[in-house]
Amino acid sequence: MDKQPQKLKKRKENSLSGDNNKLSRSAIAGSIIATIIASTPLLFLVHESVPDELVWNTFFGTYESGFWESAQYAMWVYTGKLVPLILIIIWFFTCRHWWYHVLLVPIVMYSFQIITSFNAELKNTDENQLLFLLPVLVLVVPSIYLIRAKMFNQINTADKTLEELEEEFMIKPKGVWSKIKQYF
Repeated sequence: MDKQPQKLKKRKENSLSGDNNKLSRSAIAGSIIATIIASTPLLFLVHESVPDELVWNTFFGTYESGFWESAQYAMWVYTGKLVPLILIIIWFFTCRHWWYHVLLVPIVMYSFQIITSFNAELKNTDENQLLFLLPVLVLVVPSIYLIRAKMFNQINTADKTLEELEEEFMIKPKGVWSKIKQYF
C-alpha cells in the first residue's frame, strides 16, 4: 500500500517539472520576442550610424551604395522596410486569430520591396509590386472570405459565440517550425 502513494507523488512531481519546463521555454521565447519588439526603434535608427558616403568600409566588408548615392540613405531605405517586416512576421507567428493568413500579403509586399531595393539598378523600386502580390492575393483573400462566410453561416444556424467559432477554426501548431511546415 505504501508504494501506491509514492508512485502518485512521483507522477505529480514529474508532471509539475514538465509544466515548469514548458513554462520556462514559453517565458524565454516571449522574452526574446519582447526584446526584438522593444529594440525596433534602435534597429530603425541604425542608419544614423552609417556615414554619408558612397562607399562604406566595415569589418564585414565594403558596401557600395550605387544608385542610392549614400550609404546612410540606403540603410535608411532598408531599415524602413526591414523593421515593419520583422514586426509583421512576429505578428504572423504569434497571432491566434482565424484571419492571420492575411498578414502574408504585407509580408510578401515588404519582402518584394527589400529584394528590389537591393537591386540598385532599378530606378522605380516600388512600382509593379501588385503584379508580384497578385498570386498571394488570389490565394489569401478568397480563403479568408470563405472561412469568414462559413463562420457567420454557423453563427446563424448554431448557438455558438464568435469566440467559440474562432477557437474551432484556429490552427494551433505546437511551435514556430511546425507553423512553417504547415505551409509546405
